Amino acid sequence: MNFLRGVMGGPSAGPQPSGADTIQKLCDRVASSTLLDDRRDAVRALKSLSKKYRLEVGIQAMEHLIHVLQTDRSDSEIIGYALDTLYNVISNDLEEEEQEENSAKQVDDLGSQFTEIFIKQQENVTLLLTLVEEFDFHVRWPGVKLLTSLLKQQGPQVQQIILVSPMGVSRLMDLLADSREVIRNDGVLLLQQLTKSNAAIQKIVAFENAFERLLDIITEEGNSDGGIVVEDCLLLLQNLLKNNNSNQNFFKEGSYIQRMKPWFEVGDDNCGWSAQKVTNLHLMLQLVRVLVSPTNPPGATSSCQKAMFHCGLLQQLCTILMATGVPADILTETINTVSEVIRGCQTNQDYFASVNAPSNPPRPAIVVLLMSMVNERQPFVLRCAVLYCFQCFLYKNQKGQGEIVSTLLPSTIDATGNSVSAGQLLCGGLFSTDSLSNWCAAVALAHALQENATLKEQLLRVQLATSIGNPPVSLLQQCTNILSQGSKVQTRVGLLMLLCTWLSNCSIAVTHFLHNPANVPFLTGQIAENLGEEEQLVQGLCALLLGISIYYNDNSLENYRKEKLKQLIEKRIGRENFIEKLGFISKHELYSRAAQKPQPSFSSPDQMMFDHEFTKLVKELEGVISKAIYKSSEEDKKEEEVKKTLEQHDNIVTHYKKVIREQDQELEELKQRINTLTSQNEQLQATVTQQVSQIQQHKDQYNLLKVQLGKDTQHHNSHGDTFQMNGIQTEEVSKLKEELEEWKNKHELLQGQLKEKDSVIEKLNSSQLETGATEQSSQASKFGGLEHSNELQKELEVLRSQIQLQSAEISKLQMENQKLQVMNTAADPMLGDSGATAARSSESEGRLEQEIKELKSQVKALSEEKESLKQHLDSSSSTVAILQDEKSKLQREVAESKKEQDDLLVLLADQDQKISALKIKLKDLGVPVEDEDDTESGDQGDEDEDGDEEEQD
Repeated sequence: MNFLRGVMGGPSAGPQPSGADTIQKLCDRVASSTLLDDRRDAVRALKSLSKKYRLEVGIQAMEHLIHVLQTDRSDSEIIGYALDTLYNVISNDLEEEEQEENSAKQVDDLGSQFTEIFIKQQENVTLLLTLVEEFDFHVRWPGVKLLTSLLKQQGPQVQQIILVSPMGVSRLMDLLADSREVIRNDGVLLLQQLTKSNAAIQKIVAFENAFERLLDIITEEGNSDGGIVVEDCLLLLQNLLKNNNSNQNFFKEGSYIQRMKPWFEVGDDNCGWSAQKVTNLHLMLQLVRVLVSPTNPPGATSSCQKAMFHCGLLQQLCTILMATGVPADILTETINTVSEVIRGCQTNQDYFASVNAPSNPPRPAIVVLLMSMVNERQPFVLRCAVLYCFQCFLYKNQKGQGEIVSTLLPSTIDATGNSVSAGQLLCGGLFSTDSLSNWCAAVALAHALQENATLKEQLLRVQLATSIGNPPVSLLQQCTNILSQGSKVQTRVGLLMLLCTWLSNCSIAVTHFLHNPANVPFLTGQIAENLGEEEQLVQGLCALLLGISIYYNDNSLENYRKEKLKQLIEKRIGRENFIEKLGFISKHELYSRAAQKPQPSFSSPDQMMFDHEFTKLVKELEGVISKAIYKSSEEDKKEEEVKKTLEQHDNIVTHYKKVIREQDQELEELKQRINTLTSQNEQLQATVTQQVSQIQQHKDQYNLLKVQLGKDTQHHNSHGDTFQMNGIQTEEVSKLKEELEEWKNKHELLQGQLKEKDSVIEKLNSSQLETGATEQSSQASKFGGLEHSNELQKELEVLRSQIQLQSAEISKLQMENQKLQVMNTAADPMLGDSGATAARSSESEGRLEQEIKELKSQVKALSEEKESLKQHLDSSSSTVAILQDEKSKLQREVAESKKEQDDLLVLLADQDQKISALKIKLKDLGVPVEDEDDTESGDQGDEDEDGDEEEQD
């Protein structure tokens, strides 16, 4: 232990050993000691010396430390010391004092060399991955730091070892789920280094649910208000998504774009932005741009743009754009982000056009941004961002281009002058004294004309009032006037780019340009002169403009025909010199830089010379103009003839395309009509089928009723021939009439019999008044009255039985008539509707027969079929109407019979009262009235009733 005290700085009797000797002794101790405590103390001592004696510890102790990691895994403390020592040796994160002693190059070389020694044996990295899986804090945390340092020093080699290691990446992903924030945060840093420039590892990490975990961490830490951890997570997300189409698609399909919206929900009080919040929000905006970058595949970019609009992310960005108190760098990056979110997406561009700034009165956001672009007091990067935003708004947006150009046309300019339009701002910037404003306005106006020949022609109508008392001049003329005045190079380059874009592929604009006699001499003079390097770019653009005037010349001006302009170039410039000057453009360094990406990125205003879209135009025209200059007049004539032939052919093709398009539209309309009529026909057929089934049901119901009525009226023997009409039999109607007539006759007979009985009763009453003279005469009267009463009682019984039968028959007839009336009432509207529908369908089929000759036979067949159905339905409706009249008559007759029955019942009731009174009088006179006599008289009455029925039958 005295040795260890000496190493650790305690007092010692002998001379102090050197650092190398001490490290050698400690290494021997680690290698030879059998006690774990001794080895642990030796490794701890090496750790304390590893920062100061980094080279010596790395050279002498690395092998022993790796051996400790392999053999002493059961002791977490010694493993932790060994990992820390290796981290100090390999890592380049030295203290300031040590950095002063060693140069940066030596430090980098040392860490890289030790890393190369460590990873030479791939088992060492695999062992380290195994140790990182340990939950013990003293093992896991140093292991994470050591692995991160290895990736910093030799990233590609370590990535490859981890990639081929079984479950290597998956084991590292578990670090994000560690509950200890120190390990989780260092795990994020480790994954940052692991995913750098390795698409395979990026995909594995993404599919190990990295997006979900990282977004959860960002939310837990407070989104943009979070600390350094949020920044690290955002950097890792950028690594996973940048230039990785697979991960971008996975991010979009997983609905993670929607989770980005809360990042940009900044409060109304935007003052007091911390530096960390600015950094976080800057990275968040960059992450949005990664998803919609113009360098991504168009389909992936478009889908992300649509998702950002639907989830409200674009709206949130526009809110930040129009907010107050936002830091300048955040505002600039927000403008760039909005630019790429709307670029080439019509829906997003339309929404951006509708955004208004919170001013009084409200102004469109585009106008407010253009005001910043042409204001020379605004920061340079902000003006570049606004120009990029305007370019993205007009990219593949003919509607937006038309709206911008319309603000310049005379008919749409606000006469009151209360509001400033986009066109007025562009004109103001185009002719201001600030060269940067001239250049930005010229490029912005060129984008409004990009690939839109109609707007190029309309812009020729724009007139400008230069000064009081002078007539207005056209915008084209004013641009050429400023060119000839010898303004700054940047201004002239911007105006020449605008004129080249304007005249390309627009013969009318070329004619207007050549119509000014000063333009061609100015261009030839500029090209012919031998000027300095700064002016070479202007010379090249002048050559391009003159070449466009030749290539797109329609020879409408006699003095400036193609051949004459070529002769002018040959005499004053020379063809070779002209081609050489034309090549100055593509050879320029700033041209190559602008051609790389759409966003204008310049370190200083002096470097703003070329626009990305203009470089595409130069590539397209440079070759064809060179060929056009060397062509002879005969070749031009042949080319003109070929062009005319091609134009005629194109016109013919266009005409036929138009005809075919119209025919396609007509065919589409006819197909729709066919589908409509077919569906109507199917509906009519279904209706007819339904009506036929309903009629059949009515037939079945009627037949069932007929059978039931036949069972109840079996005593009627007379049956006529039956005739069915629409399912209702006239035989039953005639039977009902005959039965009603019979019952009427019976009623008349019964009424006559009642009258006779009434007269008999009157006689009895009169005879009763004359009795009482003698006893013999009274007895005779009594016996005579008894005989008469018995006869009356029998007759009353017979009448009662007949009336009961009659009432039963009448009730059955009433029920049958009610059922028939209900069925006919339900059948009438359906038949009427089907008739009208059939008429409409026949009319529609008539129109269809005229329009489509190919379907004439089919429509004719359908028409004939519908006509037959219509006739059938019409005949059915007429039959039903006839039967309904018959039913109404029967109902009236039944009502009359019912009334007569009621009268008869009243008469019978009166008769019963009279008989009862007579019985009472007979009893008063002393005539016995017994029940047996009543029974016998009742039986006799039944027999008489049966006899009468047989006679009637």
